[in-house]
Amino acid sequence: MKNTFFLTTAIDYANGRPHFGHAYEKCLADMIARYQRSLGKEVFFLTGTDEHGQKVQQSAQKNNQEPQQYVDEVTAGFVDLCQKLQITESKFVRTTDPVHKKFVQEALQALYNKGEIYLQEHEGFYSVRQEQFVTEKDQVDGQWPEIFGEVVRMKEPNYFFKLSQYQEWLKEELQKNPNWIYPAFRRNEIIGALEKPLEDLCISRPKARLTWGIELPFDSNFVTYVWFDALINYVSFANFGTAENRWPADLHIIGKDILIPAHGVYWPIMLKALGWPLPKKYLVHGWWLNRGAKMSKSTGNSVDPLPYIEKFGSDTFRYFVNREMSVGQDSDFTDEKLIQRYKSDLMNDLGNLVNRSISMVHRYRQGVVPDYQESEVTEVDAALRSNQVVEEYQKSMEEYQVHMGLQQVWSLIQSANQYVEVNAPWKLAKDPVNDPRLNLVLAHLVESCRRLSILVEAVVPQSAAKIRTMLKLPSEPMLLKEAYFGKSLTGQTLGLAEILFPRIEDI
Repeated sequence: MKNTFFLTTAIDYANGRPHFGHAYEKCLADMIARYQRSLGKEVFFLTGTDEHGQKVQQSAQKNNQEPQQYVDEVTAGFVDLCQKLQITESKFVRTTDPVHKKFVQEALQALYNKGEIYLQEHEGFYSVRQEQFVTEKDQVDGQWPEIFGEVVRMKEPNYFFKLSQYQEWLKEELQKNPNWIYPAFRRNEIIGALEKPLEDLCISRPKARLTWGIELPFDSNFVTYVWFDALINYVSFANFGTAENRWPADLHIIGKDILIPAHGVYWPIMLKALGWPLPKKYLVHGWWLNRGAKMSKSTGNSVDPLPYIEKFGSDTFRYFVNREMSVGQDSDFTDEKLIQRYKSDLMNDLGNLVNRSISMVHRYRQGVVPDYQESEVTEVDAALRSNQVVEEYQKSMEEYQVHMGLQQVWSLIQSANQYVEVNAPWKLAKDPVNDPRLNLVLAHLVESCRRLSILVEAVVPQSAAKIRTMLKLPSEPMLLKEAYFGKSLTGQTLGLAEILFPRIEDI
């Protein structure tokens, strides 16, 4: 069996600029992808943009543009975000890609041939914002929730997918696979939603009111529903049906707002009806709040990630969002929290440790990492040599608790900084009789920096590469197994120390 790992993110709707949530999901997925590569796996990481639908067509018309021109410009912003965040996606997908269009049409035709799709006159309420039909049971206290936006009454013929006949199957699938959805309470939410009868899914829109979509292969008067188009991207770009097939995904990363019904109900049922495998694991993350309130363009409290990335650097942004948010829960963003993480965790902890460790080797040993005798290792030294932090980091990452993994790594950084204070190399250097002890301390500090350059790679890749360059190691990422304690740098001549994270007033 190939040593591979395939992960996907939700694809972002090409109807506006990237927001904070988009940036977080990319950073979360990229940290997991980089971690999996550190295990020696071949990683296929899929992200991209969802480019069809009524809202795109309307926005293009308002801008006096053709839809393709409009989505080209919007998608360029998402590509730019990925580049600025150092995201290592294997494929940036676009649902306007001819390969995807052909694949979607083949899937639709297969379902139609199996009798899973039928034509019916439909009258009901239609949510323009969600581009879907809704029913009165979706109302709250007689009102349509804000999430639906404008709701209009509509009557028209459409094609329907027999979603309802798979309701019991999906409930059973969720019951027998308790670890399929993470966190577990999201699985319970899907089960709860399935307590109400499912209605068949309208999967077409007449060209009379929507032309910007993938044409139904069995009726050229219609295009397919944007969700039926978008969800299939996870398979259409995975070489499904070929010798290079990557589907099913090992990890399917989405936000909680698109779990029900799209990814948690429609998608698994679509896969079942097509006879395709289900994704092996869902990771459902929460929302970023702005001082306790949900970020929203309509309320004017959304946060543009780009100014923060440009001011503090991609490593700082990546670290903040992955450390601050407990995966699966909501988290709160403020400028003060980001600055505090920058000053405390990055500048004072990691940056200071690397800078002074390398500087002291230059000051006291002409830049050459000294050798030492194993017989001189004390209990204080042994604590810094422990490999438990690597094991705990790996355990957390395997459970997709990236914030806990980072907490483990920072415990090593804090231990190394305490090691400096306890041993006070500047005092040892005053008396030659302490040379053996000074050699051991300096070597242990440099070894800690080497190990950290591997352990922080997934979250702050640029800084990790800079640390390795200072240590005169290849700048390319190293395997996680090399993060275990060793004496590999004794005798190495180090490069000069550099400031990894400048003071705020210097940025």
